[in-house]
Amino acid sequence: MNGGELVAEVLRKQGVKFLFTLCGGHISPILVGAKKLGIKVVDTRHEANAVFAADAVARLTGIPGVAAVTAGPGVTNTITAIKNAQLAQSPLVLLGGATATVLKGRGALQDIDQLALIEPHVKWATACKAVRDLVPTLEQAFEVAQEGVPGPVFVETPVDLLYPEDNVREFYGAKGAGETKSIPELALQGYLRLHLTRVFAGANLRTPGPRRQPKPPTAPISAVKKAADKIAGARRPVMLIGSQATLQPDELDRVVSAIETLGIPVFLSGMARGLLGRSHPLWYRHKRTAALKEADLVLLAGVPFDFRLDYGLQISRKAKIISVNRSVVDVRKNRRPTLGVVADPGQFLISLADQKPKTGDLEAWHAKLETRNDERCQQIEEQAKAPNDFVNPLALCQGIDEVLADDSVQVADGGDFVATASYITCPRSPLSWLDPGVFGTLGVGAGFALGAKLVRPDSEVWVLYGDGSAGYSIAEFDTFVRHGLPVIAVVGNDASWAQIARDQVVLLEDDVGTVLARSDYHTVAEGFGGKGLLLDDPAKIPEVLAEAKRLAEQGHPVLINAHIGKTEFRKGSISM
Repeated sequence: MNGGELVAEVLRKQGVKFLFTLCGGHISPILVGAKKLGIKVVDTRHEANAVFAADAVARLTGIPGVAAVTAGPGVTNTITAIKNAQLAQSPLVLLGGATATVLKGRGALQDIDQLALIEPHVKWATACKAVRDLVPTLEQAFEVAQEGVPGPVFVETPVDLLYPEDNVREFYGAKGAGETKSIPELALQGYLRLHLTRVFAGANLRTPGPRRQPKPPTAPISAVKKAADKIAGARRPVMLIGSQATLQPDELDRVVSAIETLGIPVFLSGMARGLLGRSHPLWYRHKRTAALKEADLVLLAGVPFDFRLDYGLQISRKAKIISVNRSVVDVRKNRRPTLGVVADPGQFLISLADQKPKTGDLEAWHAKLETRNDERCQQIEEQAKAPNDFVNPLALCQGIDEVLADDSVQVADGGDFVATASYITCPRSPLSWLDPGVFGTLGVGAGFALGAKLVRPDSEVWVLYGDGSAGYSIAEFDTFVRHGLPVIAVVGNDASWAQIARDQVVLLEDDVGTVLARSDYHTVAEGFGGKGLLLDDPAKIPEVLAEAKRLAEQGHPVLINAHIGKTEFRKGSISM
């Protein structure tokens, strides 16, 4: 095996089915080796989207996603996506090409200090120095990516470790003994032969081993019992479940069963949206802030006290707080809980349910939360009927929700329009909603959809775009077409960076930098080989959505360019 094939064999043994990339000479042997072993190599139009796709695969399968990019600008182009994965706590492995080891620091093409650049944004960054390092380093990378608080890792793979030895000797120009004449040339050739000996020594001594699956951190039974004691007798408990509770996809049925055993009112966020299906008597969608302020006990399962909870201020000072998180920092960030537990939130809920803690009578509390929830739903219903110069975005989101298949996956990539959709469209099942997470990154749409459609080829995959965010990754329609991935994209086109304009115009009385055009995004999609539909008449919402589903069923990626109008639905919703 050459080094590229060794890398591919490690990926296969670790359960990797897809390798996302944008090609480059530094990494070609990895791509060829992966293809030989049956790993599907998916080439994108931007390295960030390759990483976003790997991120989505990790979230949906629990197996670290993998992307391979070429040296220099190939690596630098991934930084935003890697940082997003770090903050979203997604386990993935980024393979970065690099110049030959003998040329490091000598001005070779695309040679920069990649480790210094990427190290702050990953759990672990390292460079292989010899072919024998490839297997153990990659296996360790998979281990590190998954253990404790999951996250991305970076492994630099210099080009001379990946090609066959004969080819590398030709690249180096290393000649055999007796082929050189001058003393300087003899010295140079001697150095190169010695260096190559070190690079290839013991290359095949380490064969790839079985899949690395580190166990999640679990809470001591004493902490579980303390939590059960605090829950006992609570009259107004609330449970807020976040993405960390979904890190083990194979355990989600048990997590749901545990939630039902506990019987506590639930609010879901991040990747946990959809955990309880489209409708569940324990799940409340609206008026979370009011519930948290009135609760006498709040159980945070994988949710930190960050800006999404007003840094802990949304919860009453009188309430007991149980904070469960894999991160020792996030357990107590900004507010000290009554009980802090460093453990996997999903496993903690399962263990807690085994204790069968009994709350007080929650009938009145559930009734109050349900009344508030229903009132908000009615308000949304009325606002969706309001006349609009274009398509009412609330009505469009209602139309999308009505036609979503039970196996659908929604990808959220945008500001105002996508945030509106989050109030209206209901994820149908666990792991059926993908958003960037706490970093709030625009541009995740196509990459996330790419990964989701590959993992779930028979499911509907919808990308909900703002017209601002669509510009980041619309070129990946070319990728969808080339790889036969019929996703459905809906662009909420209001000719504005509306999320910013809402407050900027009010507070500063200027729309500078927030104005876009009602561009023909559907035509752009067609230019890449997809199907484009224009929706500029609210009466045609059902018709256009039905046509999009029909075209997707025929194997075509589809983009709906929806000309939406302004509303006051999210007035004053700025987050900082």
